[in-house]
Amino acid sequence: MNFFNGLNMSLGTLSRLSDAETRSISAENRSGAKGAGGQAPAAPDSPSRDLGTGWKCHAYDRIKPGEVFTVADIDGSGALQSMWMTGDVGRHLILRIYWDDREQPAVECPVCDFFGVPWHKPGDPLTPQYFPMLNSLPVAVNPKNGLNCFWEMPFRHHCRITIENRHAAMTAALFYQVNYTLTEVPGDAAYFHAQFRRVNPLPYQDVYTILDGVRGQGHYVGTVLGCGINNNGWWGEGEIKFYLDGDEEYPTICGTGTEDYFGGSYNWDVGGYQIYSTPFMGHHQVIRPDGLYQSQQRHAMYRWHVMDPIRFKRDIRVTIQALGWRDGGRFLPEQPDICSVAFWYQREPAAAFPVLPDVDALEII
Repeated sequence: MNFFNGLNMSLGTLSRLSDAETRSISAENRSGAKGAGGQAPAAPDSPSRDLGTGWKCHAYDRIKPGEVFTVADIDGSGALQSMWMTGDVGRHLILRIYWDDREQPAVECPVCDFFGVPWHKPGDPLTPQYFPMLNSLPVAVNPKNGLNCFWEMPFRHHCRITIENRHAAMTAALFYQVNYTLTEVPGDAAYFHAQFRRVNPLPYQDVYTILDGVRGQGHYVGTVLGCGINNNGWWGEGEIKFYLDGDEEYPTICGTGTEDYFGGSYNWDVGGYQIYSTPFMGHHQVIRPDGLYQSQQRHAMYRWHVMDPIRFKRDIRVTIQALGWRDGGRFLPEQPDICSVAFWYQREPAAAFPVLPDVDALEII
């Protein structure tokens, strides 16, 4: 019988038995240890006070302003297989994931952006108080604010997940479930990475950088893009470009337009902007002006390279132009509020990321 380690799950491998061990971390089992769930006592003022231990006594944790909360600290060899989160989630909560005792995180991103929903600010009457639905293969956002991902994230001897609360005054309630397996990890399994960037506004005639500074072998697997539009007219003529393995002035991969890269065409215009969410690509949110204070359009998009990963052996750089139209049939270099998350795997954990914007530079205004 061929050895199966319980990774790379799909319908085709679902019937195969393995020696992998399933574990799960939540507020009801902070360690993820076997038989350690549901042991919290019932607080005197909790809904479970009449029922006692074992009756939903600690469903969430609170993260104080300025606190860095450890969601998971896992020893052993294995892989994260799914995550679910909800609660007081917005740009003020920063997700970081560290592989194998590295000091630099391989994932550093606001929680909402990591799950493909950039335009959310809890408690702000000008922004939606619920996330748009996103129905893709590796990421799902479900009513009301259920954030899910199924990226497989292998580690060889240690994994640590933290969330920092950057809000100056609000203590954040966080519900979470991290499902993982302890098993043997093959030598060719790469480390998962995700990096957030934002420029607001993009300087005139600048090209927006989604990812740069990556060295080594790996493959690029996804893009989340948010655009806050500061001009009238169509804004998405810009080309996305992938510079691979020493490309300098000209890229190996050059797209034809923003909506084309995200699987649409012709401005997504069928009597107005259309939203859609499919297994690998979507334009799943449009925030429209309300005639009062909500004065700009905001768009959210994703593209997962699950079936067509972009492979690199030495390095990768990813950029996208912001182009609209001006008089005379000429392109207009636009100046949007633009943000992104790049997702990729690489052989070794990456070097230090660019410094994450501070809380004011992250704010949705």
